[in-house]
Amino acid sequence: MDELDILKQNWKKQEEDLPRLSYDQIYKMLWKKSSSIVKWIFVISILELLLSTLLSIGLADAEYWAEMEQIHLKNFTIGLYIVSYSVTFYFIYRFYRNYRKISATDDAATLMRNILKTRRTVKTYIAFVLISSGLTAVIIAVFTLRNHQMFATAEDTSKYAFDMLDWVKLVVGGLVILGAFLCALWLFYKLIYGILLRRLRANYRELKKLEV
Repeated sequence: MDELDILKQNWKKQEEDLPRLSYDQIYKMLWKKSSSIVKWIFVISILELLLSTLLSIGLADAEYWAEMEQIHLKNFTIGLYIVSYSVTFYFIYRFYRNYRKISATDDAATLMRNILKTRRTVKTYIAFVLISSGLTAVIIAVFTLRNHQMFATAEDTSKYAFDMLDWVKLVVGGLVILGAFLCALWLFYKLIYGILLRRLRANYRELKKLEV
C-alpha cells in the first residue's frame, strides 16, 4: 500500500468521526441566521429614523424657518418632511413585514424568495434616500440662487451680481460638493446595510445548495 492510499484511508476515518448535519439542521441554522439579519435591518431603520428626527428637531429652529420663508421654500420644506417621513415609515413597515415572513417560513424555497425580497427592499430604500437627498439639495440650491438674483436685481448694484465665470464656478463647485456628499452617504449605507445584505446573500447561496 503506497502513501496515497494511506492518506485516503485516514481522510475517510476523519470524515466518519466528524458529526454529519442533516438537511433540517442546516436549514434551521440558515433560517435563524436570516431571521436575525432581517431583524437587525429593521432595528437599524428604527434607529436611523429616530436619529434623523432628533437632528431635524434640533436644526429646524426659528432662524432656519425664517431662511426657508425668505427663499420661498417653507411650504416645500414642510411637504418634504411629510413625504420623507411617510416613505420612511412605509419602508420600516416593509422591513418589519419581511422579518415576520422570514420568521414564519417553514420551507427553503419560501425562505429564499423572502431573502430576495428583503434584499430588494433594502436596495430600493437606499436608492430612495440617495435620489431624494440629491433632488432636495438641487431644489434648495436653485431657490437660494434665484432669491440671490432677485435680491441683486432689486438692489441694482454689482455688489451681489454674478458674472458668467462666477456662475460656472458656483455650479461646478456645487456639483462637486453634492457628488461628494452623495458618495459619503452611499458609503455609509454600504457599510451599515451592505454587511447584512452580504450575509443574506451567503445564506441564499447555501439554501440554493440544499435545494440541488
